[in-house]
Amino acid sequence: MTGTPLGTPGTPGSPLRVGLVGYGLAGSVFHAPLIAATEGLVLDTVVTSNTERQQQARAEFPDVRIAAGPDELFDRAGELDLIVVASPNKTHVPLATAALEAGLPVVVDKPVAGTAAEARELAALAEERGLLLSVFQNRRWDNDFLTLRKLLAEGELGDVWRFESRFERWRPKPKGGWRESGDPAEIGGLLYDLGSHVVDQALVLFGPAAAVYAESDIRRPGAETDDDTFIAITHTNGVRSHLYVSATTAQLGPRFRVLGSTAGYVKYGLDPQEAALRDGHRPGPGWGVEPESLWGRVGSGDSPVTGGGRPEPTLPGDYPAYYAAVAKALLEGAPNPVTALEAAAALDVLEAARRSAREKVTVTL
Repeated sequence: MTGTPLGTPGTPGSPLRVGLVGYGLAGSVFHAPLIAATEGLVLDTVVTSNTERQQQARAEFPDVRIAAGPDELFDRAGELDLIVVASPNKTHVPLATAALEAGLPVVVDKPVAGTAAEARELAALAEERGLLLSVFQNRRWDNDFLTLRKLLAEGELGDVWRFESRFERWRPKPKGGWRESGDPAEIGGLLYDLGSHVVDQALVLFGPAAAVYAESDIRRPGAETDDDTFIAITHTNGVRSHLYVSATTAQLGPRFRVLGSTAGYVKYGLDPQEAALRDGHRPGPGWGVEPESLWGRVGSGDSPVTGGGRPEPTLPGDYPAYYAAVAKALLEGAPNPVTALEAAAALDVLEAARRSAREKVTVTL
């Protein structure tokens, strides 16, 4: 939904009241701090049944209200202006559906659903109700991604032929929990976790996918779901994306390696915003800035590791821009920063990748 205000939330001049469902990693590290830092939004209620997390939320946001379950939230839907779903993946669809049916705009953490069909059903419900449904694809505001978009817009690389993107970790022992559960209902595994990020970025940069090939493995003893996955996308414009997500990478590769007809861009290291949020830092002056030593390099003919090419200043990462855009969409009718239909297109690729890996075939979309 874009172009027209979505309802009349809140009292004129007062901030939009946000109910946050879930206070685990996603809720406490990403959503709550970013909501609190956004002009026009206020964190009104946190939903968690975990007493330690309830105490944590009160300590970090003394004015916040606590609800033990989402039903408490929906029972007073008239007191809220936005629901954020940051609970486990299997709850995303039922909670987003309940929020929309209660007349509330919704932000859902990625993946918005387990299937593209479910994502499109949610999008249709939001359209029918005239409500915002947005998906938290925060890594569209990573520093390296913003820098790469700038380089492409300026034509610095010429025609891009190949896009390599890696989201790799070294975690030789499984941590457990629902994200590593082998139960399909949990929608766990790296394909749907980190894969949601790298596929979304590839589609934003280079457009729709025409074909998908994937290799997916369970490497670690005791692991129940994929922990080492490769996805190859052939885009309709001819660009090839090679995407790697892994918890078993002993030596990390470049985050981006982008090869074009006139130059390439190579960038190592992860955007610093997640680490900063985990360490308790909050958005403010200097947010998202990384040291010059971590800048990527643009050039041709030589390896960046041996000094080839020129340093390319990395733009500051800007996760706060997502919620600023959500607030503007609700208050002014500005565009939805990430639509459910965009998320559905990424889920088409993830479903094709899962089928490709299982059946050892290339899947045409």
